[in-house]
Amino acid sequence: MKTDIEIAQNTKLKNIDEIAEGIEIDEKYIELYGRHIAKVSTSAINNEKIKQHHLVLVTAISPTKAGIGKTTVSVGLALGLNKIGRNAVLALREPSLGPCFGMKGGAAGGGYAQVLPMEKINLHFTGDFHAITSAHNMIAALLDNYIYQHASEGFALKEILWKRVLDINDRSLRNIVTGIGPSSNGLIAESGFDITPASEIMAIMCFATSIDDLKRRIGNILLGFDYDNNPFYVKDMKVEGAITVLLKDALNPNLVQTTENTPAFIHCGPFGNIAHGCNSIVGTRMALTFGDYAITEAGFGADLGAEKFFDIKCRKASLNPSLTVLVVTLQALKMHGSVEYEHIKEPNAEGIKAGLWNLDKHVENLRKFNQTVVVAFNKYGGDTDEEIDIVRQHCEQELKVGFAVNNAFVEGGEGARELASLVVETIEKNPSGKLHKIYHSHDTVVEKIEKVAREIYGAGRVTFAKKAKEQLKHIEEMAIEHFPVCIAKTQYSFSTNAKAYGPTDGFELEIKDIVINSGAEMLVPIAGSILRMPGLPKEPQANHIDIENDRIVGLA
Repeated sequence: MKTDIEIAQNTKLKNIDEIAEGIEIDEKYIELYGRHIAKVSTSAINNEKIKQHHLVLVTAISPTKAGIGKTTVSVGLALGLNKIGRNAVLALREPSLGPCFGMKGGAAGGGYAQVLPMEKINLHFTGDFHAITSAHNMIAALLDNYIYQHASEGFALKEILWKRVLDINDRSLRNIVTGIGPSSNGLIAESGFDITPASEIMAIMCFATSIDDLKRRIGNILLGFDYDNNPFYVKDMKVEGAITVLLKDALNPNLVQTTENTPAFIHCGPFGNIAHGCNSIVGTRMALTFGDYAITEAGFGADLGAEKFFDIKCRKASLNPSLTVLVVTLQALKMHGSVEYEHIKEPNAEGIKAGLWNLDKHVENLRKFNQTVVVAFNKYGGDTDEEIDIVRQHCEQELKVGFAVNNAFVEGGEGARELASLVVETIEKNPSGKLHKIYHSHDTVVEKIEKVAREIYGAGRVTFAKKAKEQLKHIEEMAIEHFPVCIAKTQYSFSTNAKAYGPTDGFELEIKDIVINSGAEMLVPIAGSILRMPGLPKEPQANHIDIENDRIVGLA
């Protein structure tokens, strides 16, 4: 079979204005970025149409290090729905350069279920990530300058919370010292870098619904505390307008197409482990405006991305999904069944059975949100019918959930007909009810964290380190306890131990810190040893990315 990039480069694309016309987007809302990409104004969103259409969330069981193919299934489902005569539109996240050049090589789907042009989407796309990076670091530079320029007046911050960001995996920048050298270089201070998907600006872009809302949120970003413990915000420097200017174009979702010319809105890209893992509210509303079925995804396993989708995004945007699709693979089941990682591609019926607990727990959790669940089996080349039947029988007989094999990677929309038909039939006969959230807005921050930890992760005891307790006091003083919580935690386990693949019920979850995202209006508790700036593996995907005969290769 051809590689992902070979398939992408040999697919005949339609001009993007033709794609827009096909779903009746008025040309006055379109700004072309070449022939195959366009920005669509948020003014095109129609709230009345949104109410008439179906939102489908695609999530997954706990993934392997190579992922689980959630984007491939999302794209495949949209292709399959269109194959059976339904109008489906995708709402996905933008890929980050860090993982693309580190572990993944690409994040635009795979095989014959991709969003295109995949090289542009995986690389610089329309510059949204660069705009977010620039805006974030502009605030850092303006803050350093403000402190330097006003030091003689007695101004100082006891604690600076705002770091810098970069869309590259660079462990050497996690902790740095700035201002070294002559006094004209500024004041010496400890700082560091997070990866751009973890930036609060990224979260703000995901939640902002207009330019005015974007500007308001930027102004409310907390930068630090002075020696009287008073919070200091971006608006105190009077630069929220300037930062909004940098982000003006990035606020509009990007329209592209799939390998079968299905419309796809791709916008914003927070990670599901260190951020909230969902595409933008405006991107999802855009897909719901123009598609009878809007297919979206949430990062990593359902304990992370789906929980945050329901408890944060749906809470903020008043969304109510019609159905949740849970992606499962044999490799992931074997890993969670304690099969050695290097052997998870080999047939192992007992390993699959031993790993079904992970599938069961995710289904149980999703039902707590009052979700109707169907399982999408994402098929890989070495999977056998006998192994697939183990999972099918378990789903249909034990869990009483719909089950369908997705083979869109190899067959495109044809390989997703079974899944698409199951999704339509389930929505028509047994759609999800009114969304139930795990915690209430009026719960204390500790109660919110404990409810997610116990009900979703299966934790026994929740503890708070000294730094986290200090932040809890700040949160109470700032009167922002009503904000939702976005727990940063490893994606490979329900616990905070990335190597604990088996059942972990009763584990102790330690909250080391709580990052206050007052502009995004959410709180980010840091659980265990999770890092907000990833590192590169021993052999990064960058070793395989190249350009030959004016064509990019190695973007898998």
